[in-house]
Amino acid sequence: MLRNPTRRTFVKGLGAATTLAGLGLWRPLAQASEGRELAGQHFELFIGQTPVNITGRPRTALTINGSLPGPLLRWREGDTVTLRVRNRLDQDTSIHWHGILLPANMDGVPGLSFAGIAPGGDYLYRFTLRQSGTYWYHSHSGLQEQAGVYGAIVIEPREPEPHVYQRDHVLLFSDWSDQAPEALLATLKKQSDAFNYHKRTLGDFVSDVADKGWSNTVDERLVWARMRMSPTDLADISAASYTYLLNGQPPDGNFTCLFQPGETVRLRLINASAMTYFDFRIPGLTLTVIAADGLPVTPVTVDELRIAVAETYDVLVTVGDLPAYTLFAQSMDRSGYARGTLARAMGLQAVVPAPDPRPVLSMADMGHGNMAAMDHSNMAGMDHASMSGMQGHPASETGNPLVDMQTMAPRANLADPGIGLRDNGRRVLTYADLRSPYPDPDGREPSRDIELHLTGHMERFAWSFDGVKFSDAAPLRLTYGERVRITLVNDTMMTHPIHLHGMWSDLEDEHGRFLVRKHTVDMPPGSRRSYRVTADALGRWAYHCHLLYHMETGMFREVRVDE
Repeated sequence: MLRNPTRRTFVKGLGAATTLAGLGLWRPLAQASEGRELAGQHFELFIGQTPVNITGRPRTALTINGSLPGPLLRWREGDTVTLRVRNRLDQDTSIHWHGILLPANMDGVPGLSFAGIAPGGDYLYRFTLRQSGTYWYHSHSGLQEQAGVYGAIVIEPREPEPHVYQRDHVLLFSDWSDQAPEALLATLKKQSDAFNYHKRTLGDFVSDVADKGWSNTVDERLVWARMRMSPTDLADISAASYTYLLNGQPPDGNFTCLFQPGETVRLRLINASAMTYFDFRIPGLTLTVIAADGLPVTPVTVDELRIAVAETYDVLVTVGDLPAYTLFAQSMDRSGYARGTLARAMGLQAVVPAPDPRPVLSMADMGHGNMAAMDHSNMAGMDHASMSGMQGHPASETGNPLVDMQTMAPRANLADPGIGLRDNGRRVLTYADLRSPYPDPDGREPSRDIELHLTGHMERFAWSFDGVKFSDAAPLRLTYGERVRITLVNDTMMTHPIHLHGMWSDLEDEHGRFLVRKHTVDMPPGSRRSYRVTADALGRWAYHCHLLYHMETGMFREVRVDE
C-alpha cells in the first residue's frame, strides 16, 4: 500500500528554532541548525566555510550551502539528476555519493575517478538513478568529511512500497570536534590512546581479582601489556574531543520531530560520523527494521540496533500515548551520546537514559578463543595455516612493522549483537537478522575467492590491508562481469566498516548462503566475513575502511574493473 505521509522532516524550521532559543531551551548553531531540503533533478551545491557554535566556543565548519549537515537531497528513482558542485574553499574538494550506482567519473574520489574540484572551480555530476532508499553524501578529499561536508539523500521509489506510515523523518548522526581534523590525526599518530579516558583502574583490577582470581587476572593484564593495547580502546576518538550530533544539533539542542498518538513514523537512520559507531534505541518503543543500506529487508522488530559508520537503516515506529520519547544514540565506547526527541509538540522532552556500562574487550572478542594472545614479534615465522583450526595469514604480515597482532580463530559472529550489547535485556539487531526479500540477485557461484586481512599497528596508528598501506599496494583487479567472493579477516582489535564503491556487497552466512545486499560491511574484531561481488561497473573504484582516520593512514585499496 502507498504510504500517506503528512509531513517530511529533516531539521525543523528556523522559526521554531528561534522560538526555543528565545526561551533559553536551545542554543542556535548559526545557519548550521537550519537544515534544508532540496528536491528535483537539478541542484547547485556550494562547499564553503560557515561560523558555528556547537560547544559554546565559536568555530568554523566546512559546509554545503551554508548548513551543517548539508541539505537533504530528495530524488526519484529513474530520474537523471545533475548537480553542479562549486568550490568556495582555498583547497581542493569533492563529493562522493555513498552507495549510489553510477559511472566511475561521477563517483567523486580524487585521484581515481576524477581530479577533484580546484579552489574556485566546479564539477558537474550527472547520473541516472537505478535505486531507491536512504543514502548519504560526503567529501572524499582529505579530512573534510570530519569538518562538516556531508548530508542525507532520500530516493523515492518508482513503485509503491509495502509499508504504511504517516510521517517520514531523517535522523543523521555525526561527530564534531572543536579541534581541527588535522590536529586530531596528529594527536593519534603521537599517542593512539590519547582520547581513551576509560582505561582500567586499580578498582577494576580488584574487582577482576574477586571475579576471576589473582592468577587469571594478572595473566590477562600481562597479555594486554605485551600487546601494548587496552581492552577499553574501542574508539580512537571519544567524547573527550567529540560532541555527538543529531541533524547538526548537540544533545542539549534537543532536535525534535513530531508525531500524533497512534501514528506510524518512518525514521531514516544515517551514520554520517567520521569515527563513531552508534547504538540507537527509543526507550518505550520498538523498532521494525524495513531497510538496510537503502535496500528493503524482511521486516524484523528489535529494541535496539548498532549503526556502523556509513551504514543506514530505515525503521518503522508505532508511537504510543506519551507526550514525548527520547531518540537515543550512545557511542559504542559509552563516552557520550547523540539525542533528540520524538514529541507531540516542540519543546517537549522525555527522560534521557544514562549510557550503558563501559564495555571491555576479551581475548575471544579478538578472535583468540581461549588462547593467550601474542604480539606480532612472537608470531613471526609461525606457519598458522598448518596449525589445526588456526587462521592462515598472508606472508606480507610476517615481520611487518605495520602489523601488531593477528587473529588466530576468527568467526563470522553474524548473530552476535557486538561488544557492549550482549545480554543487556534488550532485543538487539544482528546481521543474522537481516534477510533480503529476494534471492541472490546474481545467482552465479563465484568464479574465484579473494581473501584480505584488515591490519594495523595501534601504537603507530597505522592501518592497512594485508599489512600493505595504500601507497604501496597494487590495485585489486576484477574482470568486467565476473562474480567473486571477498573474504575479510579482521586481524585488529578495532571494528572496521568496509565500503566498496560502485558495486554491491552480497553478504553471506557462515555456509555461503546469500543473506542481504549492502554497500558497507561491518567487521568486528576477530571476525571473518564473506560477501559476493559482481564486477558490473567498469573503472577505478575506492575500497576502504570508512573510519576516516584509518582510511587516511592506509586502510584503502583501489579496485580496478577492466574488460
